[in-house]
Amino acid sequence: MIFIGGISQGQKILNYVKTVICDRCGAYGRYQVMMTYMYFSFFFIPLFKWNKKFYVKMSCCEAVYELNPEKGKALARGQQVDITQSDLTLVQEGNRRSTYENGAYKVWKKCVRCGYETEEDFEYCPKCGGRL
Repeated sequence: MIFIGGISQGQKILNYVKTVICDRCGAYGRYQVMMTYMYFSFFFIPLFKWNKKFYVKMSCCEAVYELNPEKGKALARGQQVDITQSDLTLVQEGNRRSTYENGAYKVWKKCVRCGYETEEDFEYCPKCGGRL
């Protein structure tokens, strides 16, 4: 008898559209909500899922937040939910950050390769040459 099965990780993009001003970089961005999970498959057919986690990725600076599980489950069921900043926990810093000084946002770019931060509007990192 041959048994073909296994455990894998999956990801699903949930339908959610909201434009906000990002707290990390100060730019307009959209929430991209995704669900990650583990699943067991038998003969390449997924049978059940567990360890569901919900994340929000900002379209402006690519910062990643973990979403409140209750709000995430409601979104997965197709319910209309309003996501607020109190529902989000920062998991990964984005490419840019900003501070509010003298009535204007001051934007800092951060290299994802070496971590160098600059407030200049460079396309490439002056330290390692990677794209900012």
